[in-house]
Amino acid sequence: MDKLLHFGRICFSISIAFFGAQYLLYGRFEGGLPLVPPWTPGAPALAYVLGAALILSAVSIATLWNARYSALSIGTLLLLSFLFLHSLHASSILHNGTDRTRAFEGLTLSAIAFTLAGTLSNGRNSQAQNTTTNWPITLGRFLFTFSMIVFGAQHFMYAAFIATLIPAWIPVHLFWVYFSGTGFIVAGLSIATGILAPLASMGLGLMFLLWFLLLHAPRVAASPRNGNEWTSAFVALAVSGGSFILAAALATTTQPLAKEKSGPERPAFPRNQETYVAK
Repeated sequence: MDKLLHFGRICFSISIAFFGAQYLLYGRFEGGLPLVPPWTPGAPALAYVLGAALILSAVSIATLWNARYSALSIGTLLLLSFLFLHSLHASSILHNGTDRTRAFEGLTLSAIAFTLAGTLSNGRNSQAQNTTTNWPITLGRFLFTFSMIVFGAQHFMYAAFIATLIPAWIPVHLFWVYFSGTGFIVAGLSIATGILAPLASMGLGLMFLLWFLLLHAPRVAASPRNGNEWTSAFVALAVSGGSFILAAALATTTQPLAKEKSGPERPAFPRNQETYVAK
């Protein structure tokens, strides 16, 4: 599972870096970008700060340098954005498919970031961890499950529209819409219950990776100046990577999957002094 985790982490960090570059390029908060909604105050200054922070966090995650703290920061930012910024337009999220998708894309990325943080040791604790007591993985798993079920339901609610996004060379468009919608819901329930959860997560990862290659990449090539197409492509890549990260996390129940670089280890204190416990 180490290779799967590594691949997922690189896909996620590349996507986060790309979103950061978009904020630096635009200098404002765009509706298509999943990190924060377009009505977020503080642009352009805050947009530039967020863009730079995302790129630095992506580099940290890719190189495993204090990656746990970077992943926790991204997860917290996106969760707060969902709760306190997207919720300002709660009615739109309930009744508008586009706004709902944008909100839950951000929540999905938050789930991935928390899950990734849970797979990373802080480099100072050699004790084994268990996914049942690892709060970032538990939180990430819950948020990811909720988002997948919402996306699955949307495939049935907006089947006709989603069918128009499928390339013409792929036959029976509606069948694939309903098939993928069912897959979302079944995978979400599997991850929630733990029944074949790693297999379900890997299936989602493969599905999103195929979407990135077969659906989004051609659309980007056809409209290279369309920022929304670029964003959608890298959201798919991020969720593919996140699904693989979750699969690795759920398949490993005894110890952290990766150890980040955080400098030399601090010597242990004698028993009669303070014990240095990793967060």
